Amino acid sequence: YGRRQDKAQNIGTFHGGDLQGVIDKLDYIQALGTDVIWLSPIVEQVHGFVGGGSQGDFPFYAYHGYWSRDFTQVDNNFGDDATLKKLVDEAHQRGLKVFLDAVVNHPGYATLADLQQDGIEVVNDTELPAQWQNWQPGDGQSWHDFHDAIDYKSTNWQQWWGKDWVRAGLPGYDEPGSSDKTLTLAGLPDFKTESSQPVTPPQWLLNNPGTRVKVRDNYTVSDYLLEWQTQWVARFGIDGFRVDTVKHVDGEVWRALKAHASEALKSWRAANNQTGEPFWMMGEVWGHNAYRSPYFDQGFDALINFDLQKRMDKGAYCLSEMETTYHAYAETMQTEADFIPVSYMSSHDTELFFSRFKDASMQRGAANALLLAPGAVQVYYGDEVGRDLGPYGDDFHQGTRSDMVWQRNAMQAGLLNHWRKVGQFRQRHPAVGAGAHQVIPQPGAYVFSRQYGEDTIVAAFVGRQAE
Repeated sequence: YGRRQDKAQNIGTFHGGDLQGVIDKLDYIQALGTDVIWLSPIVEQVHGFVGGGSQGDFPFYAYHGYWSRDFTQVDNNFGDDATLKKLVDEAHQRGLKVFLDAVVNHPGYATLADLQQDGIEVVNDTELPAQWQNWQPGDGQSWHDFHDAIDYKSTNWQQWWGKDWVRAGLPGYDEPGSSDKTLTLAGLPDFKTESSQPVTPPQWLLNNPGTRVKVRDNYTVSDYLLEWQTQWVARFGIDGFRVDTVKHVDGEVWRALKAHASEALKSWRAANNQTGEPFWMMGEVWGHNAYRSPYFDQGFDALINFDLQKRMDKGAYCLSEMETTYHAYAETMQTEADFIPVSYMSSHDTELFFSRFKDASMQRGAANALLLAPGAVQVYYGDEVGRDLGPYGDDFHQGTRSDMVWQRNAMQAGLLNHWRKVGQFRQRHPAVGAGAHQVIPQPGAYVFSRQYGEDTIVAAFVGRQAE
């Protein structure tokens, strides 16, 4: 796809890691007390680069999965259908579920590489190299300056996604709006998921090598997107979705996605002589806290909780600082039967907890605060070993996506052992995440119990471990 090293800091470059790598590390992942593996989007991404950072200091490739080109096939950098099937099968054999990241709000940007491959005649610069993806900035230029080679006033942009599919600031396209449903998030083209107009996929997508996209009679934009997402469940037995950018798409689409995916999983299980829990959907509503909002009525079993990370500092130092938060989360879960928050300490879109303190004791305390929290918890790769920021230029979020730590020093090995101990304890005891919370007054200590059915745990914090 024209993704390469940039001979500098490789901030926005594909760094490796693929589906076979996840298979190879399943025992490691399971030992953390894991129930579910959430993969960031695995679908084919745009080829080539766009400019990275506000100054265009680095080439930014679609390594992260959120700039989709073809929603129906695996990105070649990650593997192929056979490897995905092997991953799901081997995860299921270990009792692990596999969730895919479902992106319905937007596709990826237009790149020189894709414009050339797809024959979209909007390039007006004869100075480009034979392979447009090989363009590099010259003296006085940045990686943003590739835009100078593109005619953004050309009517040939209708050959791209087209005005019936997306909003974009292009000739003949509807301009983006100012509401959550109509804006172009980060300048990405916005799918018209609310449209009732039948559409046909663009010709370049129908011609894309290996695509499973087919023309359907009277399908709307959302009909196609739902089919493309549901195919993964029907073909591989995917157990659930982490749904991206929930508030930017109408709730009816999410309800339909839940219904279609649930039926697809039932059919796959029947065909493969398997049983299991219902299809599960976890939503990302940016900034959402731990309360039951109407988004839970849109087909979601859980929502990502952006609140806990903000409360971790004091709790990592002294667990008793988590009491108010623990009480509130547990009480809401007891009174709202369908409410589940998914809390985290680090994420690809916010920050790494370790990068704030760079202290093993604080990281160990944060592990306790997270892994003993009511609700579900999300572990971002490397939390368990104190992974630190990588290079990011002037785009901080790229630093949170640094290489995984596989060669560990003594501090990191100690963190990993601690994480495994607490994570496995949490996994063995559903009362930790789902139980009624009760403080047990004790002098000089913070002690609480959780009870869920016949499972009861008692946790006591008596001070920080000496280094």
